[in-house]
Amino acid sequence: MAKPPPTEGEAEDAAALRRRLRRLVASATAGGAPAAVFDEAAAALAALREAEVGGGGRKGAAGGGGEEAAAAVVPARFLCPISSEIMRDPVVIESGQTYDRQFIEEWFSAGNQICPQTQQVLSHTILIPNQLVRTMISQWCMENGITLPQIESQNGDRVICQNEDRVICQNGDRDICQNSEQKKFDEIFVKITSATSSGERKQAIKDLRLLTKRNSEFRVVLEQRPDSIAQMILARSTPGLQNDAQVLEDMVTIILNFSIHDSNKKIIGDDSEAIQFLIWALKSGDMGSRSNSAAAIFTLSAIDSNKEKIGELGAMEPLIDLLEHGNIIAKKDAASAIFNLCLLQENRSIATRSGIIDVAMRAIEDHSLVNESLAILALLSRNHEMVEIITEFNGTASMLRSIRESDCKRSKENAMVVLFAICTYNRTKLKEVEADESINGSLALLAQTGTQRARRKASGILEKMKRTMHNRHCSC
Repeated sequence: MAKPPPTEGEAEDAAALRRRLRRLVASATAGGAPAAVFDEAAAALAALREAEVGGGGRKGAAGGGGEEAAAAVVPARFLCPISSEIMRDPVVIESGQTYDRQFIEEWFSAGNQICPQTQQVLSHTILIPNQLVRTMISQWCMENGITLPQIESQNGDRVICQNEDRVICQNGDRDICQNSEQKKFDEIFVKITSATSSGERKQAIKDLRLLTKRNSEFRVVLEQRPDSIAQMILARSTPGLQNDAQVLEDMVTIILNFSIHDSNKKIIGDDSEAIQFLIWALKSGDMGSRSNSAAAIFTLSAIDSNKEKIGELGAMEPLIDLLEHGNIIAKKDAASAIFNLCLLQENRSIATRSGIIDVAMRAIEDHSLVNESLAILALLSRNHEMVEIITEFNGTASMLRSIRESDCKRSKENAMVVLFAICTYNRTKLKEVEADESINGSLALLAQTGTQRARRKASGILEKMKRTMHNRHCSC
């Protein structure tokens, strides 16, 4: 017999449980929390799931469904780990974990720079739609007579940061939907490549940009039309399009939108024209084109083979130039792309030769993009030669200042990683660290309150200092 839906009083209890759980999660992730906090959080989560899920109640389910819907048990993978509600807009963060957009955005807005589940310190907070989970949730809801509230649309053109407004095909008839999208794509593409009027071609390009932004199914079409991007780039050489800045930005953004779909990353990466076009736009386009080119390179570099191609084709130097001279959005896009590319050892060398250390150190000194710059330097600090260059740019003093002044645990951790590398490769810098520590005590504090990695690195330097002082006393 189906359990009746929660009463109004029970709904209030569930809301109170959610609020308590959020407070406990915040306390647990702040560092130094007693074990009782984790036990209480686990108990609150279990109680919340029992209140909202165990009896078939579904927070956010609107519009009927009767006893059959009430009896349905929501699969755990469809629930946001933060809210324990069915995810309306599932997104993936850098750690690979999936959350509902609303709640993970609230988490980041509160100043948290770690994954709530894994505790991993994040180098960026870019959200990527999880289309697979969204499709599975939509199909499950249809099968169980559950209607989720519509997601409010947001302004902006960047698909990686937007809510989708795609409506899943009724009755699971996805083949019909895909055929319809292919037909629509072909109609637009004929206009882009064959229309006699440049105005008609421009409008078709704009239409394709909007469709690839708004419709996740439309991006899948590239799998059946893998040569489309090369043909689109070729069409830009026709009179009336070649020197049009808006056309360039539209085309770059189309590639960005297509690159969101996982299967398209390899298709685009295998198209040397597409990568070269993005790099050319990085060098020659206006700020909008350059920013979206950097964002496209970031998404494409999720694949290791693409990292290698993008680095070899010369993207690093214009990315570093954009990091130095772009507007704030462009700088962030460039920093994210550089970080991803530098996960490949060969690209770290390219980035160093192209001046990334100089640019990143100046960004830290200017208090602009400190988090992103420290993340890049921490990645580079795995290499001895790169650490020497960081040291030459007054890296010891800069890292100590970042540890003292930053309010972000992620920045403190990355600065600590770089400082540890400096002290490992250059023992003479321990004296400078020791002098600063005697005045400020920053490392001792971080060894107690920092992230797990920061505590480990800080303790390592303190131990080095202790041994050095012991050796000095013994020699006396």
